[in-house]
Amino acid sequence: MRICVTGSVATDHLMTFPGSFTDSLVADQLHAISLSFLVDDLQVRRGGVGANIAFGLASLGVRPILLAAVGHDFADYRSWLDRHGVDTTAVLESEVAHTARFVCTTDTAHNQIASFYPGAMVEARNIEIGPVADRFGGLDLVVVGPNDPEAMLRHTEECRERGIAFAADPSQQLASMEGEAIRRLIDGAAYLFTNEYEAALTEQKTGWSASEILDRVGVRVTTLGKNGAKVESAAGELARVAVPAERGLADPTGVGDAFRAGYLAGVGWGLSPQRSAELGSMLATLVIETVGTQEYELDHADFQDRFAEAYGHAAAAELGAVLQPA
Repeated sequence: MRICVTGSVATDHLMTFPGSFTDSLVADQLHAISLSFLVDDLQVRRGGVGANIAFGLASLGVRPILLAAVGHDFADYRSWLDRHGVDTTAVLESEVAHTARFVCTTDTAHNQIASFYPGAMVEARNIEIGPVADRFGGLDLVVVGPNDPEAMLRHTEECRERGIAFAADPSQQLASMEGEAIRRLIDGAAYLFTNEYEAALTEQKTGWSASEILDRVGVRVTTLGKNGAKVESAAGELARVAVPAERGLADPTGVGDAFRAGYLAGVGWGLSPQRSAELGSMLATLVIETVGTQEYELDHADFQDRFAEAYGHAAAAELGAVLQPA
């Protein structure tokens, strides 16, 4: 199955302030804030939903095509993705903008001051899927992840026009998109991915009930946090899975992206919705045990042992028959 992943590519600059922001705030001067905080830690991490999903697919042995807009500072990130099995030949490199960047400072009370610079991401609206499909001999599925909103709408419209199946994953962009745009984004999707809160927000903003959404998409996949995930279609619930036991909780960032990668890998291998959701949950567990969205390593023997422990030996044997070395 040839999977093309569209969505954001970004670098995260994460800093820690060893104090409380509120100690530096003057109540009657909030209209004229001018503050500088001396931080004691800086971590630069590779991120972006599109890149995270593509990395997850590649870690399972699937070679996804990443379709995104990046800046002229992308060379090291590109090398990392190429080395880990992601095809980046379709990535558009901006001549004028930097790769999207998230800059966040967190204090000891877990208050955060953050900024997001979209940068080259806005140029994703200029990307055509057709030439990429032609170059690779066709596409079986396009993942439309959170990105420049105009790019997301363009990608879904082009998929509908060309008869290419697509998975809608609006994620963080749901908050900023209007109901009509969300309806255009998800209508006709082969798969709709959201978490539980986003599922409710989708219904609220579109004005469509849960059953009406199921009538408009092929499969609706909803992650439920510590309660696992459920998979539904208009015919009813197809699967419900629990979360595997974690060996430790390090950082939840990127967990949903890993779930999507695992689920879609299962779909590509012809696994059932139940097995696909279990695979997504297992891969997500590796991410929550690791700091960084692309810092985990997948040891196939250990992965299958943990899969068997979580979901049974028959399920692990079924997975083992299709799981490919990265």
